[in-house]
Amino acid sequence: MIALIVAAALATSVPAAPIIDSTMSQPITLTTPTGELFGTLVLPPSPGAHPVVLIIAGSGPTDRDGNSPAPIAPGKTLSTDSYKLLATALAAHGIASVRYDKRGIAASAKAMGGADESSLRFDTGVDDAAAWLRMLHADRRFSKVIIAGHSEGSLVGMVAAQRAPADGFISLEGAGRPAADVIREQLVARGVPLAMFAPILDSLSARKTVEKVPAGLEALFRPSVQPYLISWFHYDPAAEIAKLRYHVLVVQGTNDIQVSAEDAKKLAAAPNATLLTLNGMTHVLKVGPPDPAGQIAGVYSDPALPLDPQLVTAAVNYVHDSARSASAAASRTR
Repeated sequence: MIALIVAAALATSVPAAPIIDSTMSQPITLTTPTGELFGTLVLPPSPGAHPVVLIIAGSGPTDRDGNSPAPIAPGKTLSTDSYKLLATALAAHGIASVRYDKRGIAASAKAMGGADESSLRFDTGVDDAAAWLRMLHADRRFSKVIIAGHSEGSLVGMVAAQRAPADGFISLEGAGRPAADVIREQLVARGVPLAMFAPILDSLSARKTVEKVPAGLEALFRPSVQPYLISWFHYDPAAEIAKLRYHVLVVQGTNDIQVSAEDAKKLAAAPNATLLTLNGMTHVLKVGPPDPAGQIAGVYSDPALPLDPQLVTAAVNYVHDSARSASAAASRTR
């Protein structure tokens, strides 16, 4: 499934207007040298400074709400509202949040500055996330800044946390191995002959582009996307998360059809990490059946379904605990 999403990872969708989803929500923008990135800030109704969670979306043209125009099955696109639901749930517990459309996606489509997808690198998204972190850290409305990275956003977030200030990190269904290994495994599972794609993955992992791509794999390995893949394959999530010096939470659902329990265990092997396994939760953070067909027909395409309540509880507790721990540490240094 990740391989299918990666195929559209750099597709540019039609620009959309900034989303205002409740009375607590307001637009927020990040100015970059090539254009603005648009997001949604959700503030709790209570007064005072609040911890804020930066929600980083997964791969593909996934927007700030957790939806995507990329097809996931005939007649179906990703429609979950998962990030929007998470933001609303956090606000109900006194936690602010910011979620944003990635560069080149939805309302942030024009932030490409006229460049095409061949100019994008994985670090483009990392640098954007780091810029959001710096902006939130400097905002007096927020007491602490926590990252919640979902799927590919998990790796984006853990690398961004090394480039900008943050007080905590939550990995939501994040891969624990280099992306090339995950794609290799999933192509094999789909029945694609190893000889068709293994040389391509090996070449890209060695930072060398490939001129000829077999029919049927052009979308995933087209020449214009290869520079992005090369920059992405360079990172090992298990090594990157181990560089974070504060307690991190790794959340994994047992019914995730995109990222395995072994991936979560690799991330949770980091010295400061705790693994939370949620029974029945899927990759899109909602409870669903274990079979792919059932998930595509249900949790992947029904935004009305709620998030797994266990996830909400865990995220809220982690944010509040991180905020208290950071405050206590600051007091000890005074």
